[in-house]
Amino acid sequence: MEGNWTLYSRIGLRSPNLTNTTVSLQENFEIDLEDTNWILTSSFIIFTMQTGFGMLESGCVSIKNEANIMMKNLADISLGGLTYWIFGYGMSFGQGAWSNPFIGVGDFLLDPPVGDALMGPVFASFLFQLSFATTATTIVSGAMAERCNFKAYCVFSFLNTIVYCVPAGWVWGEHGFLNKLGAVDIAGSGPVHLIGGSSAFASALMLGPRLGRYARGTAPLPLGNPVNAVMGTFVLWWGWLAFNSGSTYGVSGAKWQYAARAAVMTMMGSFGGGCFGIIYTMIKNKGRADVMELINSILGALVSVTAGCFLYRAWESLIIGMIGAGIATVSSIIFDKMRVDDPVGASAVHGACGFWGVIAVGLFADNPIPMETTNGRSGLFKGGGWYLLGVQTLTGVCLMAWGALVTMLLLWIIDRVVPIRMDPYEELLGADLTEHKIRHGQVGVSRAVSALRPFHRSNSIEEVGGIGINTGHNLIVDKLQEAKKKNKTSPSCTLTSFTNKGFVDESTEQNEQAFKNTGFLNKRPGNPENDLHRAIDFVTHEINYSQQKKTEKKGQKSNSPSNIQDIPENIRNKKFKELTVTELEELGEINASQNRFRFRYTEDDYRNDVIRSNAPGLNLKWVD
Repeated sequence: MEGNWTLYSRIGLRSPNLTNTTVSLQENFEIDLEDTNWILTSSFIIFTMQTGFGMLESGCVSIKNEANIMMKNLADISLGGLTYWIFGYGMSFGQGAWSNPFIGVGDFLLDPPVGDALMGPVFASFLFQLSFATTATTIVSGAMAERCNFKAYCVFSFLNTIVYCVPAGWVWGEHGFLNKLGAVDIAGSGPVHLIGGSSAFASALMLGPRLGRYARGTAPLPLGNPVNAVMGTFVLWWGWLAFNSGSTYGVSGAKWQYAARAAVMTMMGSFGGGCFGIIYTMIKNKGRADVMELINSILGALVSVTAGCFLYRAWESLIIGMIGAGIATVSSIIFDKMRVDDPVGASAVHGACGFWGVIAVGLFADNPIPMETTNGRSGLFKGGGWYLLGVQTLTGVCLMAWGALVTMLLLWIIDRVVPIRMDPYEELLGADLTEHKIRHGQVGVSRAVSALRPFHRSNSIEEVGGIGINTGHNLIVDKLQEAKKKNKTSPSCTLTSFTNKGFVDESTEQNEQAFKNTGFLNKRPGNPENDLHRAIDFVTHEINYSQQKKTEKKGQKSNSPSNIQDIPENIRNKKFKELTVTELEELGEINASQNRFRFRYTEDDYRNDVIRSNAPGLNLKWVD
């Protein structure tokens, strides 16, 4: 069987043109045209894993933080990618004179010129490794969700390249001491997932749990969007195939056969994890499947088979995946008992399963003839002895210790400059509102504002528009509701009170011409006699012009209709328990309009809130 393997010649790699290069020739660049095509395509697919991580993480947090977690993923790519180009790639694969077994030096600011014989291979290699580096950084963002200051996180994302790139060089760089010992990690169970998971654990430990996370035991908090979380898992699943198959670094020679094997073994491992997850969650929850338990089982299995994705047989991958899913489940329970709050489970899935993935190579690995991936060695269960298992264990311990300790040091230094933890007030309101001026409806922001106003400046919140809400539509709907209330004596509750003012003639004042739908793409051919159309047009006219005229008469400048107040004065100054049944009904209609911040919050309102809070001795000052 082994005699049938053949190696195909490479195109141009050893041609005389290779002497005309500004980059030292290394194993990463020994790729031909066919290999480069495979590497670039895999890199593009791996990049879509950022979408998967973003969807998964945003689905696991509360709605009022989902945009914030996506913003962190954007920061990871932008800032982490920049630092990887500046110094990260050189720290992992640099071959300068100062390179040593601990860190690479050289190839910083990588940019081979036109005419360089290795320009294509160098750029392909860089892009592939860049996709791995940004993935390792993104793993950490989920563990820090819902209570991390965005500005501080940006600084962390910019510097986190150090956490990943140095140990990646230990395993994959020609200078690395673990590489010289014979460490094997094909696609990154150690350098990517174990480093990312250890860093996530350290981050969650240093930040502390979210406010109220363990107030009712260790049961998980509700997911903000379970569908997003599942969709993110599918995107990650897709990206993982390129993650593992692309790590053959080409399809020339025998590599194409191992690329195919890596894809199948990746799927086999995920099947094992998925089966374990279904059985476990069904038994635990008495016939009901929990979304996150199944997701983490599948992801834990994928992490576990990554280090040796084409070194295993099918049944071995299945077993490794099932064990990985079990490790992810048990680790999640242990970390929750330790009060390590990781909303996405990155510490368990990537950290614990990444360590198991590294060890699994020392147990199950085949010698992938004719490739030299394992340096001719096999795992313990394949008759290879204890050496490979010992090296893999040392690799796991070194990577785990580096990831946790350096992350703690980095966060501690950043916290001296920019506080890492969000202000409690901002955490309660949600990072979407406080960091990005995005206000979701029906997510508890109104109650938080009401409770916190006596103790914190919050007047600016009224100026933030709600996400997914057309405030212009809201104003019109409110006015229509008011019209219906005025006509409750009428059996049909019609809107005929506006009939005589429904449309404006051509002879109307010039400043009221916008009252008509005169836009080229907004001409409405509807029936002019329709009372609803008449009413809506009149309400639009009243909002846009009548309120403006009133303020202009008073000598005030009006830029918006924000002076329309939803809540009547007789209700605004009362406690909730003091409201009558009629007032409660009216307040219910006001709340249903989904815009409770329309009136401007003033200093007098602030003082009234302080008085109603029964804490007048606080002597809190109004800050405008």
